[in-house]
Amino acid sequence: MILLSFDTEEFDVPRESGVDFSLEEAMKVSRHGAGRILDTLEANGVKATFFCTTNFAENAPEIMRRIVEGGHEVAAHGCDHWHPEPSDVFRSKQRLEELTGRQVNGYRQPRMFPVSDEDIRKAGYLYNSSLNPCFIPGHYNHLDKPRTCFMRDGVLQIPASVTPWLRIPMFWLALHNFPLWMYKALARRVYSRDGYFVTYFHPWEFYPLGEHPEFKVGFISRNHAGEQMVSRLDSVIRMFRSRGVTFGTYTDFARKKIAELTSVPSRK
Repeated sequence: MILLSFDTEEFDVPRESGVDFSLEEAMKVSRHGAGRILDTLEANGVKATFFCTTNFAENAPEIMRRIVEGGHEVAAHGCDHWHPEPSDVFRSKQRLEELTGRQVNGYRQPRMFPVSDEDIRKAGYLYNSSLNPCFIPGHYNHLDKPRTCFMRDGVLQIPASVTPWLRIPMFWLALHNFPLWMYKALARRVYSRDGYFVTYFHPWEFYPLGEHPEFKVGFISRNHAGEQMVSRLDSVIRMFRSRGVTFGTYTDFARKKIAELTSVPSRK
């Protein structure tokens, strides 16, 4: 199964460079990108999971309707992406359920920072996808963590996919900067090895960032942004579909994986 996901948040990358960026401007970028993502998923007939901040959900009701009506999953991504609080684990779940009328089963911490396992369990999540099991200087050093799904405190942990051995992360930056043929080859290798493929992107990547130097977004983040990223995502989806591989939501996957990991072998 292919697990596409999108960290659907207010665009705050310019603030990392000291740019005074309003929520209104941030939402304009993210709404545009989310719309292009939904167009691409609809054109290919596949479902995905949208990890939404409550900031985004409250300020983009039309996008949230498209996500829900399109049969996609809404999962929690905290409240304010720029200022995450420990209580967001609880508050974001409750608020998203109020806004969508759907049960929220999964959580991903903003920027995949550490999050309390106890709080995740207490909040009643089925799964947590807040781990990128790789080494990226200044961001992640998780080479000692499992590369594939595992249970912890009764919650399924769904790490982002990395390649075997070298643990090359197959997330958004890879699709931006690897040659497309290389990304596809590595994605196929991960799927062949693990039986599933987990990756994530952000709506703002599908906005023409190269046309806005005032955002001060670094090259590796804006490379191939906008319609080129739409085309790249579409190409990856079509590649897997041509091989008969299924796409699903994280909840669909989690329920099957939990049953598999917790089943007791019968005695003969």
